[in-house]
Amino acid sequence: MAGLQIYALFPGTARAALSFYVNVFGGELSLHTYKDFGRTDGPADAIAHGVLIGPVALAGADAADEETSLRTEGLMLSLLGAAEPAVLHSWFDKLAQDGRVVDPLTHKPWGASDGQVIDRHGLHWLVGYEPQP
Repeated sequence: MAGLQIYALFPGTARAALSFYVNVFGGELSLHTYKDFGRTDGPADAIAHGVLIGPVALAGADAADEETSLRTEGLMLSLLGAAEPAVLHSWFDKLAQDGRVVDPLTHKPWGASDGQVIDRHGLHWLVGYEPQP
């Protein structure tokens, strides 16, 4: 992989979160437990490392006993122009399920379409695209 990848530490919800993201974005998900890695700093069935590879790539794990889990403010994960408009609308709608729409994905006065959603696992997404010629 070349470039930035988000790696989130979840509060015991990594399996549910990463499974949710593979259902939203598609791709291939691999999950490895603390037991798989021989770790004893958390529950054996907790996720020690999970990776989603696909149109959107992200990784995560369950926070270990002494680690702080995900808390964000003032940060958005941008999907601006990351796919065709219909796909972006589909992703936005799926991310919004049991989440919170901050700003609907609609046409804006400056000509682009975008919106913001905080998903059920606490990640804040900016989704949008420029007008098609």
